[in-house]
Amino acid sequence: MREQLLAAEKVKAIDWRDGALYLLDQRLLPFEETWLRYDSAVAVAEAIRTMVVRGAPAIGITAAYGLVLGAQERLAAGGDWKAALEEDFRVLADSRPTAVNLFWALNRMRERLARLKEAENPLVALEAEAVAIHLSDREANLTMAQLGVELIRKHQGNLQTVLTHCNTGALATGGFGTALGVIRAAYLDGLVERVYADETRPWLQGSRLTAWELANEGIPVSLNADSAAAHLMKTKGITWVIVGADRITANGDVANKIGTYQLAVNAMHHGVRFMVVAPSSTIDMTLESGDDIPIEERDGRELLELAGRRMAADVDAVNPVFDVTPADLIDFIVTEKGIVERPDTAKMAQLMCRKRLH
Repeated sequence: MREQLLAAEKVKAIDWRDGALYLLDQRLLPFEETWLRYDSAVAVAEAIRTMVVRGAPAIGITAAYGLVLGAQERLAAGGDWKAALEEDFRVLADSRPTAVNLFWALNRMRERLARLKEAENPLVALEAEAVAIHLSDREANLTMAQLGVELIRKHQGNLQTVLTHCNTGALATGGFGTALGVIRAAYLDGLVERVYADETRPWLQGSRLTAWELANEGIPVSLNADSAAAHLMKTKGITWVIVGADRITANGDVANKIGTYQLAVNAMHHGVRFMVVAPSSTIDMTLESGDDIPIEERDGRELLELAGRRMAADVDAVNPVFDVTPADLIDFIVTEKGIVERPDTAKMAQLMCRKRLH
């Protein structure tokens, strides 16, 4: 299946070439495909903060390249460049708080910096590490897609109808996608008949990004309001909810785009299987449970306005952009290290002791 998946890759959101970072501006999709060029860590941090790039794995990859750009600037300026680079670490870490992949990637870059030998070219070493993070995520996507397909095939009856939330495809990762990667692979394998995509308010990642990716590949997709999910589970024969994650804690609790928690509750009520797909870099074993995850809250204007025009009454708005799904509502967590069924603290610890499967 690996070669079939590689042949199906059509979209990418991140491109590193000629010593600069290029990002597909996801705020403009599906109407415009515009690539933006970045030459500094500060500009990359702003791109992350303002959602030019989004999706936990993609944010981590982007931050790693941002550190390379920071190192380029600091070395050119002379002086104690390593000390000066600490400001770039800080500004990138402050760009968004919930997705742990960001901090995982920055830690990898810091560790590579600490291992620099006296004769090494620091830019070559840091660039190679960022590229390795990017390629590693792509490989993890392929492995997770194959593992997810095996799960779906194991529970196969008739053709499956799946529901997904937010965007977890090529736009959110360094490769094929996490949850959407599993869905793509299952469709290629003849296991999925139709995908229902939540619109995912307020940034409409489902409407603008997921539906765009699937439609471009000829995968049958129907868009629905987030609040229609329970009704669809009851009336449309949905058999799987498949989502990604921005952080998974030591006990298997999952932080993901706001609205995921209610999907899990509804799935449990309707007997629909609930699968979370995320690379092991999304797992944060330093946090005991989802209660410890910092939940990002964004400007309430994202709810009150549409394209800059006020659409709501003159009230305040609360705008948490992630929620936490308790582990006991999750049937499977799929990573490149393997699958955890009905996650708990012991099973998550066992998973993290394994080597990657590819």
